[in-house]
Amino acid sequence: MKTIYLAGGCFWGVEAYFQKVKGVVETEVGYANGNTRETEYEKLALTDHAETTKIVYDESVMPLEGLLERLFTIIDPTSINRQGGDFGRQYRTGIYYVDEESREIARKALDGLQKQYVKKIQVELEELKNYVTAEEYHQDYLVKNPKGYCHVDLSKVY
Repeated sequence: MKTIYLAGGCFWGVEAYFQKVKGVVETEVGYANGNTRETEYEKLALTDHAETTKIVYDESVMPLEGLLERLFTIIDPTSINRQGGDFGRQYRTGIYYVDEESREIARKALDGLQKQYVKKIQVELEELKNYVTAEEYHQDYLVKNPKGYCHVDLSKVY
């Protein structure tokens, strides 16, 4: 199993989307790459963490390239600190890796994505510096609240 951390705006929709992707074996929402080791939802503006989905996946079923391809279909990769109706630094997009192989794959994917756009791609690519698991009420939010807000079109999972 491998792990990657993906930020794509509000983590409720990102998590719900990737839970349906073949090869994803576990998801968890949290906060990544802020200025502090600890944070909570109410403090994100102060700590500068991004709402992020931790994804554990079986690369023999779904390689990282496939996960990133799917991420790019559910975000506006040229948007800065905004996805759907959400705006602010906590909603920035990012790929946070834990090993060099993942960094290289993500770099190639972003380079390929840039060729499809005139505007600059704004998806961060950084090593995971810190990660804090989000509060329990955020975990599996759209499973618990099927009519909850989601900027991601969950009918387009492939």
